[in-house]
Amino acid sequence: MNEIYVTKTYLPEREKYDEILDKIWQTNYVTNHGPYGEKLESALSNYLDCPHVHWLSNGTVALQLAIHCLNLKGEILTTPFTYVATANSIMWEKCTPVFVDIDPHTFAIDHKELKKHITSRTSAILAVHIYGYPAPVKELQEFSDEHNLKLIYDGAHAFGSFYTGKSLANFGDITTLSFHATKVFHTIEGGAVVTNIEELSECLSLGATHGHRYEEYIQEGINAKNSELHAGIGLLNLKNFQHIVNGRKKVFEHYLSHLNATVLYILKPDYFEDFTYNYAYFPVVFPSEMILLQAEKSLNKENIFPRRYFYPALNTLPYLNTSSCPVAEDISKRILCLPLYHDLPLADVDRISIILKKNLP
Repeated sequence: MNEIYVTKTYLPEREKYDEILDKIWQTNYVTNHGPYGEKLESALSNYLDCPHVHWLSNGTVALQLAIHCLNLKGEILTTPFTYVATANSIMWEKCTPVFVDIDPHTFAIDHKELKKHITSRTSAILAVHIYGYPAPVKELQEFSDEHNLKLIYDGAHAFGSFYTGKSLANFGDITTLSFHATKVFHTIEGGAVVTNIEELSECLSLGATHGHRYEEYIQEGINAKNSELHAGIGLLNLKNFQHIVNGRKKVFEHYLSHLNATVLYILKPDYFEDFTYNYAYFPVVFPSEMILLQAEKSLNKENIFPRRYFYPALNTLPYLNTSSCPVAEDISKRILCLPLYHDLPLADVDRISIILKKNLP
């Protein structure tokens, strides 16, 4: 029986990619903002309807550049319910992550909890569009404006999700994206920083290329460039993006047809008004961690491997802030992301759902 993992990397037609490789071999131009890299940045800018998109080597360096170019110091309010790269990036830039608990219904940072954590050292909020669903963008912007804070969104899951008619990449001062191979849209390895602020765009662009253009040295920087080979994959995947999303939506809705009436808590697109989803994940919240572990064990016996995104809550990690975030700690113990990719056979969705329901009270 074939193994089924939580995701499967979408790869474009090999023949189409070979055509791009042939042209790269002919020009011998493989990196340093070559023609395919520039074409991809332009295509991403058009898709996101944002003038300043910088395609980078990964989503973590995108976060680091965002923090650096906003010149952040001191404390950054963030969520404990996310991948560790969010907090690591804050610490790598010599700032302190201050964890704010999450909303129990949306799993995003709870804007009502922000005021409890703000101090004279708070410089920014780094929120996450968790699972590709929107953080409370209106409330976060209002709080940031009121307290003169910068606002960054970690949009690693959010490419292809739209809220109030805008891409989720178009909120806050800077949004970062991940184009890792596990994401709905990917360049195998890659990421991006997105901003509508021209001065920030200049810093981000220079910061990703060691801070200089040719012989003009302007600012400090790092090497965050990506290659023409990765750009070629991105361009082909962007052309196929709606096909990918449509396939994922079909799988998502098939899960719902099985599981919607069970005791599981499932976050659904229609929970949010005026929202278009990218179908990045299918997370389910079990009644208890014990039931989750039993269901996971039953699935593993059938060569089905979901993932505990995101466990444990980051505030419980030994090298991070140990403040209490009871909602995040509880949800992280009970949430499991089921296999979801564009061509997952619906018969496998049936099988996964049946196994799950057998493990529910």
